[in-house]
Amino acid sequence: MTSDSTIIKGTGVVAGIAYAPAIWVHPRPELPTAGTTIADDAHDSEFERFTTAADAVAARLSARAETVEGAAAEVLKATAGMVTDRGWRRTVKKNITAGHPADYATVAATQKFVEMFEAAGGLMAERTTDLRDIRDRVIAELRGEDEPGLPDVTRESVLFADDLSPADTATLNPELVVALVTELGGPTSHTAIIARQLNVPCIVAAGRAVHEIPAGEYVLVDGASGTVTLNADEETARASVASSRERAAIVAQWRGPAQTKDGHRVQLLANVADGNAARIAADTQAEGIGLYRTEMSFLSTSQEPSVEEQAAVYRKVLEAFPASKVVIRTLDAGSDKPIAYANMEHEDNPALGVRGLRIAWGNEGILVRQLDAIALAAEGRGEDAPTWVMAPMLAREREARWFAELCRERGLTPGAMIEVPAAVIMADKIMPHLDFVSIGTNDLTQYTMAADRLSPSLAYLTDPWQPAVLRLVKETCRVGELTETPVGVCGEAAADPKLACVLTGLGVTSLSAASTAVAGVGAQLAELDLAACQEVARAVLDAPGATAAREIAREMILG
Repeated sequence: MTSDSTIIKGTGVVAGIAYAPAIWVHPRPELPTAGTTIADDAHDSEFERFTTAADAVAARLSARAETVEGAAAEVLKATAGMVTDRGWRRTVKKNITAGHPADYATVAATQKFVEMFEAAGGLMAERTTDLRDIRDRVIAELRGEDEPGLPDVTRESVLFADDLSPADTATLNPELVVALVTELGGPTSHTAIIARQLNVPCIVAAGRAVHEIPAGEYVLVDGASGTVTLNADEETARASVASSRERAAIVAQWRGPAQTKDGHRVQLLANVADGNAARIAADTQAEGIGLYRTEMSFLSTSQEPSVEEQAAVYRKVLEAFPASKVVIRTLDAGSDKPIAYANMEHEDNPALGVRGLRIAWGNEGILVRQLDAIALAAEGRGEDAPTWVMAPMLAREREARWFAELCRERGLTPGAMIEVPAAVIMADKIMPHLDFVSIGTNDLTQYTMAADRLSPSLAYLTDPWQPAVLRLVKETCRVGELTETPVGVCGEAAADPKLACVLTGLGVTSLSAASTAVAGVGAQLAELDLAACQEVARAVLDAPGATAAREIAREMILG
């Protein structure tokens, strides 16, 4: 770096280094304000004009979905579904009937839903970016203007934005867009999800300072440290990029199995949300599935599916790994993932409310039917392909005993998520009832640090490198060793290669991450022996904070 270098810090969500000129997304249309009215006899034609524009936008989004795969396709389909949402369209029609022109009626209707999503908080609040995106696209279509979003990219560039829409992120060309930086967003936003799939260095929640970077200025982006450097020394920057690409080549050649340099095995698994994601994971070095998020298939379902309907959904995931372990999480509904048939209508603080296993505590039937469906889907799987089931938000010994009994009655292997600090404190009472546990570092960090994990303003607290969180991981592993209970990690921490080495040093026996992260984790583990992992872990536990912990690991771990 040079003496006049400027560093902007955000939250790194995809590792990698890039050095290229900045480009910005096309501006959004200027939004209309109330004031103009239309005649009563023009209401029908104005609503028809709106539906024509909305249908055109939905068609383009659906067409884009056909050109991509995996998470990108699912995100685009979901966004297209928002444009055709009957509730949103009814609200637009109501506004037009009140005398507003189509463009303002669209703005007012969207704002109503934005406020609803923001009130729900968490993952729903992050979807407000998607809502505003479809609003802007429809307004541009109504006016005959160019669709907002990606500029024409003709050379390697770093793409900057307030926040990227799913439609834009999903259609990026990773050979030209070599990094992403957004002012807003969070580690679970669509931008982060698709950036991981594309394996493009990505930083979110970088703040207003990014707007001072003009288009065309060269910037150095480090997705691991979450930094954007202006006025970087060009020679040093290009050397860093070359080193990063050499590292990527090493990762691409890794074939497994996952183990340290001296042969200590760590099972490396994939996190999936549906059958399609499971099939994609099966083409990687993942040894099985360490987290199947069952609730993701039912977010838009108003009535509980039957046992047979649920089994058909689960079977698609199990079929992708017919000879491997699959870990299924029971419904983690609530908070940022509300399910109409499972959750309470309103809670003042849903993140601390009736979510996860707590739903079944007051409605055992919903859990019993899901376990019946999992057992039905798992029929015929051999001993080499066990079906493990874990409960989210478990916090008490009584819950562990109850859940384990229900699982064993159906021939399923019982386990639990360790994501509530109470579960760590009571691990010696909880683990004897279970056959395994898996640490959900996303929620464990949130609850340990008392900070919303989806808040860009609190990203510095919800960093999985927080020593307080890692000390809880160590304690969980200690009890796991005493009770001979395998301890895995299935949160985002498992996707960070260096943090994966630390977790291994703490005693974690399996790591489950996005399938695109598997090779990077495996390649890094192969370069250290177990003693080195343990040495790094001890040093990190003694760090004063997350930033220091990350830097300590970076200095001690090469690659």
